[in-house]
Amino acid sequence: MIVFGDVQVVGFRFSCIEVARGLGLTGWVRNNPDGTVQIVAEGEKEPLENLVTWAKQGPPLARVDEIKTEWQEVTGEFSKFEVKY
Repeated sequence: MIVFGDVQVVGFRFSCIEVARGLGLTGWVRNNPDGTVQIVAEGEKEPLENLVTWAKQGPPLARVDEIKTEWQEVTGEFSKFEVKY
């Protein structure tokens, strides 16, 4: 998922970690050089959909303009949800 808007320096990544872990998801979140935030998450469909719903608004200081999602097959490569640098 790529999140567009004012989504950097507003606590987006660390809020995303809390939400994703609370939903039992694994994967990562990172800031991209173009000002977007990228989220890669694995888990059951409903929790993933809940993460997408959360990301459409983000944390209180964020302004989300658009989200692009791409669904793929599970790889099982992640053991937790974390910030990727």
